[in-house]
Amino acid sequence: MKSFFGFLFGLFCALMIVLLAGESPLYILEILVRSSFGSKYDFGLTLFYMTSLIFTGLSVSTAFKSGLFNIGAEGQLNFSAICMVVFATSYPGITFPGSLLMILLVGILSGAIWGAIPGLLKAYRGSHEVIVTMMLNFVSAGISSYFISQKLQNPDSQNPESPIIGDAFRTNFFDFLNKLFPESPVNLFFVVAILAAVAMYFFFTKTALGYEMIAVGENPSAAERASISSKKFVVISLVLSGVLASGAGMNEVVGYSGQYKIGFSPEFGFMGIAVALMSNNHPLGIIANAFIMSVFHKGASDLDIETETITKDFSKIIQAMVLFGVGLQYYLNKYGVTFSFFNGFFKKKKLNSSGRV
Repeated sequence: MKSFFGFLFGLFCALMIVLLAGESPLYILEILVRSSFGSKYDFGLTLFYMTSLIFTGLSVSTAFKSGLFNIGAEGQLNFSAICMVVFATSYPGITFPGSLLMILLVGILSGAIWGAIPGLLKAYRGSHEVIVTMMLNFVSAGISSYFISQKLQNPDSQNPESPIIGDAFRTNFFDFLNKLFPESPVNLFFVVAILAAVAMYFFFTKTALGYEMIAVGENPSAAERASISSKKFVVISLVLSGVLASGAGMNEVVGYSGQYKIGFSPEFGFMGIAVALMSNNHPLGIIANAFIMSVFHKGASDLDIETETITKDFSKIIQAMVLFGVGLQYYLNKYGVTFSFFNGFFKKKKLNSSGRV
């Protein structure tokens, strides 16, 4: 609810820009709704996007909880995806269910490794996590491009993609969501993403480890005085962040296509930053806001087709304005400024330690 008025304000500003561009705001909303819910396939595709955004939103928010800014979820999910494909194509003879367990383990470990690198550099060398995670995005892209162009190019396709891995490494042959949403890419990892969000909620609210991680993020000096190692939790936080981001890679490789395609992620890692901010880093709020962002993302392609002035790139302005509104609300809340329909803007007076004004 803290971000709700910010969301409405951002959406209002976005629709005003649409109006200035010469399109009807109501028509734009109609296209977004029809594009996302018009058929079982459309809704399934929306849920598929939502799945990846839940994982990347959780990844970014976990780092935020520890006072860190993980801008590398895009690289982490890509590295995880290419590692899983390399493993599956290198050992095609492994049978089910061991094959599925092993490819998931490879995905988790590769995400953890790609998160551990900035974590260790931050904790023991003082490197800034934003710079390191951003650079690792390019390293991950380079590694993926090398394997796809030199080692794993699909001989049956001219597109930059790997061969399809064996069914033993995939969930599609026992996935009930494939039957609910025929031909759509939504898969079992949608359920996994929801469970991951619930698990992270309980982790941060019910476990000592989660409490200590938040304590380090709120006040590292005070945490150190309480014998909580800030270095340890910097590493743990970014490792866990990488593991969560790897879920988006699993959603594509294990759950849907069974192959690595260059550009399969339309910046899910960066969109996860928006999802985390819109949710104020609340794991359960990430579920709702991932759905909102997936609706915008799914509708973007139809906006390009059905309108004369709103292109696919222009639709990113709509998403940006929503994020701006949520960010403004977060900033106002941080400094005690709230809004109500009856009182307008007002600033709360902060209380001292005795509870007095």
